Formats: sequence, C-alpha cells, structure tokens
Amino acid sequence: MNALFVLGSGSGGNALAIRHHGQTLLIDAGFSAREIRRRAAIAGLSLDQVVGLVLTHEHGDHTSGAPRLARDLGVPVLTSEGTWSALQGKFSRAPFRPLPPMGEAQAGLFRIQACATSHDAAQPIAIAVEAEGFRLGVAYDLGRPTTAVRWLLAGCTALVVEANHDEVMLRTSDYPATVRERIAGSGGHLSNRAAAELLCEVHHPGLSTVVLAHLSARCNNAAAAREAVEPALRAQGFTGTVHVALQDSPLPPVELALPAVPIA
Repeated sequence: MNALFVLGSGSGGNALAIRHHGQTLLIDAGFSAREIRRRAAIAGLSLDQVVGLVLTHEHGDHTSGAPRLARDLGVPVLTSEGTWSALQGKFSRAPFRPLPPMGEAQAGLFRIQACATSHDAAQPIAIAVEAEGFRLGVAYDLGRPTTAVRWLLAGCTALVVEANHDEVMLRTSDYPATVRERIAGSGGHLSNRAAAELLCEVHHPGLSTVVLAHLSARCNNAAAAREAVEPALRAQGFTGTVHVALQDSPLPPVELALPAVPIA
C-alpha cells in the first residue's frame, strides 16, 4: 500500500512520511528524533528502509530532529542550497543532496520536485513527490500561493496544504500587532480562506486526498479549517477525503490510491 503518514503538524512541530513498496521518504523533522520514532511506532510506520529526508526550510518546527535522525538513519538530506547553508553546523556527517527550486532529485523510488515559496526563511520550498500510483504535493509555511506553487500542485492525486489561521481569530487574538502582520503577510502563513482558494484552483478529477496542515493552536481549530475548505472543494466536484492534521498525535495512515475517477 502507498501511504502518507502525518506524524504531526502545527507550530510546535511538523513531520510527514511516505511509504511506497517498502521504502520510506521523510518530509521534515520538526520533533526530536526520539519523538518522531515514537509517533512512527504509534502510526505503524517502520523506519528501517528510509531513503531520504526532505526539508522544506530551516525553521525549528520543521528541522529540530533532522540532524540526529539523518545521522542515526544514515540517509541523505534533500533541501535547497539556502536551507542547507542556514543549517550548517547542525549536520555533521549527513550527505547533502541539492533540491533546487524548479528542479528535482531522486531518493530511492521517489522523484521529488521543488519550487520556491513565499515565507520568511532562507530558501523555502514546496515539494511534489511522485512514485508509481500517486503524486503528493506538500505546501505549507507560505504567505502567498505563487504561480510556481500552483504549477507544482497541479495534477497531484493527494495534497498537504497549510490552513494556518482563521482571519477573524487572528485579528482578535492577543498576538502583538507585529506578529499578526507577519502571520497574515506575504512571508507568513495561509489562512483557511486562502487555503480553500488554492485548493479550488488546483482541483481536478484525479485529486482524491487533501490534508489540511499547520493549524495555529491560538488562531484556528479543526472545525473552522474544515468548514472553510471542504464545502468550497465539494462545490468544485471534489469527491475524495479531507483530513485535518493534528499537532499532538499522528493521523492514521492515509492511503495514497489512484482515484476512482480516471485522470484525464
């Protein structure tokens, strides 16, 4: 079975994994290596055949466990040159495999493509991972969905997209004005409304799975994110499943299957 494992997502940490024909690709490691192993065990994910660790950007909620995990598993780190430079000194022996924006790399059975995103990091990227039977797009920590992001996510059979905040909850939150402006700005995070608009733009008959990720603990909740996104997607003809990622525990494995409706 091709499966997506969402080990956790939010401002406190982000970690995903894809399992395909016995091989595993990790995407971000924003918890300690020990915590990622614990969550993987809960989700039924073996880390015995990991072929690579992809990092979307250098912020700690995406990389805190990456140096130890890459070292212990003996796997390459795939990320942009800017992210790797920003993390220098944290990795001792892990091999680096460049993943340039608008470029691609291979890790085992997985082909990984990348594009630049709008976020306040060194060289952040969104990614699409393709293997036999699926194409998964991952786009979180982006203040605005650029043309390149839309291009990358087009044609994906499964998507992990940020629905970080409810706009009213953010405006009325107790965050300082500068923080609210940063979150809502072009280098910040997508709102529920913006996530819905992006997903509707890239929707196509072959899209079967959507995961809403990186929800703010203070300015969002699962019900608000789902209410903003799912009806809009259904109105576009989406017949698949919508999941909401959790911060404190992994989701059950999400099967990455070809949709019942053939892709045109």
